[in-house]
Amino acid sequence: MRLLFLAVLRPHTGNAVTAQRVRDHLEAAGHVCLLRDAFDFDGPSEVAGLIRAEALEAALALHLYRAGRLLQGHGIPFGVIFGGTDLNEDISQGEKKQVMGKVLEEARFAVAFTESMKAAACLQWPQAEGKIYVQSQGIATAPNASFDWGAFLQRAGISRGAHGVHVFLLICGLRHVKDPLYLVDAFSEWHQEEEPSAYLVIVGPEVDPVFTREVKAKVERAAGVRLLPEMPQEDLHAVIQNCFALVNTSVSEGMSAAILEAMDLEVPVLARNIPGNAAVVQHGVTGLLFSDPQVEDFVQLAQGLLRDPALRGAMVARGREYVQTRHSWRAERDTYQSLIRTLEQGADRQDPLTRASP
Repeated sequence: MRLLFLAVLRPHTGNAVTAQRVRDHLEAAGHVCLLRDAFDFDGPSEVAGLIRAEALEAALALHLYRAGRLLQGHGIPFGVIFGGTDLNEDISQGEKKQVMGKVLEEARFAVAFTESMKAAACLQWPQAEGKIYVQSQGIATAPNASFDWGAFLQRAGISRGAHGVHVFLLICGLRHVKDPLYLVDAFSEWHQEEEPSAYLVIVGPEVDPVFTREVKAKVERAAGVRLLPEMPQEDLHAVIQNCFALVNTSVSEGMSAAILEAMDLEVPVLARNIPGNAAVVQHGVTGLLFSDPQVEDFVQLAQGLLRDPALRGAMVARGREYVQTRHSWRAERDTYQSLIRTLEQGADRQDPLTRASP
């Protein structure tokens, strides 16, 4: 089939990486998949023109509001994938919630990354429960083998020092929902007074220009904290592989690919205790969850990782096992290929996931 796939495609963001991976799954099944940025279209009428011009037969959208609303009323079958923002934020806004409900009503199927995401959707739209499937993100990391860690540290203005260096890596777009400033004050104090080898390095695209200026100004005054722009995925995987721990400070998450990638690369994870993170991080088993940046919480957990190599080793082993068993790239491919078959004219009407292994 000739498919249209709409998603928000800001470079080097989780949405873009997920969309590209799903497109690869569909093209591997022989479909032609046109991946387009939802922000390039002012409304459904522009999408209608693209559908006609490209003779598109079906469609897929990542994010019910930002992308799904553009697929309504075109007469072609489509499916949707829930994002984190639509269920965690947009659902609280009346008009957006109404639009998303209509999108879900018209969609042939919907995919949630976790059981908790499905439960949240079913609470709002119980009539759609039968068409919502759960498929965790599939993870396949590929670090750049030629990546120069020393050059990265130099670029970040970090000296290895007499006691080495321990990089706590925060990967996020610079926008409020990712809350990149959440740990800055506490981390800077910890770096100056107790652990000069520890650095917080924030890496990500400048999504919100106004907020980016606030972040840059704060980081410039914070000892032990560095800010770097986004980088290609294979380089980012190499940075994760070389860092001491990955950090997540988001206010809300659908499913953080960076957390799962760190687990796959055997790097410990310290994540803010929110539902999206708690769905994939089991505290003290596959990673650590914190609720406060201060000494009694985040800093204490970070210190524990530094001082207890056995704890670190046990967690990364269990984290990798979790990703390999619960976030299979192959299972994700099978699921999306099966779901897309239901969009074809005359497709078998049996449960699409009976042929997949989510």
